[in-house]
This record gives sequence, structure tokens and C-alpha cells, in this order.
Amino acid sequence: MNLVVPAASSAFAAALALLGCALTVRVIMNRVRTNVQAGDGGDARLGQAVRAHANFAEQTPLALLVLVLAEALGAPALAIYVLGAVLVVARLVSAWGLSRSLGATPQRQAGAGLTVLTVVVTSLLVLYRVFIVH
Repeated sequence: MNLVVPAASSAFAAALALLGCALTVRVIMNRVRTNVQAGDGGDARLGQAVRAHANFAEQTPLALLVLVLAEALGAPALAIYVLGAVLVVARLVSAWGLSRSLGATPQRQAGAGLTVLTVVVTSLLVLYRVFIVH
């Protein structure tokens, strides 16, 4: 098997890392504003910032892992670009929805649905590349 440098998925990982940093900074700024160092202290804005960051941290690593694996296994570049773009949009929309409310929002639901769809499709692509192609 030839080693493939996952350049496309690396670009999506970098874009998502920047979003992760922005969400981290938002939590820090809210912690400074409220002087709450753990939990959310009952502050709705801090609670939303913490939840948006936590949701990102819960969902993004697995999605990126299967994207990188798909590319490393030689998946078509177009598939990687489409799946990566959908993942970035999903995480942006999810963060936006969670930043607006801790309740159900159309953005939060769309972001969650698109993220799960991306992970499922990418995982199936990985399995196809492992068991059918190689």
C-alpha cells in the first residue's frame, strides 16, 4: 500500500481547529466576564459557550479521523472535499445554534444531523476502501 499524505482532510482539520480555538476563546471570555472558573455559574451565555465548545469537542475528532482515514485509503478527492465541506458547515451551524440557545434550534438540529450523516457516509467509504478495494 502506498502512503498517501491526506492533504485535503488536513486542510479541513486546520479549518475545524480554528473553529475550535474560536469556541475556546469564547468560553474564556465568558469566564472572565462572569468570574466563574468551573461550570457555568447559572449564567446562560457562559452555559451556551461551554455547551457549544463541548459539543464541538465531542463530535469533531471522530468525524475528522474517518475523513483522514478515507483519504489515506485513497478515496476520491471529490468525496473528501464534499464530506469535509459538509463537516465544516455542520460544525459551524451547530456552534451557531448552540450559541443562540441551549434548547432545540433548527441550526443545532441541522448541525447534528449533518455531522452524523458525514460520519456515517465517511465510515462506509472507509469500510468500502478497506474491504472491497484493497
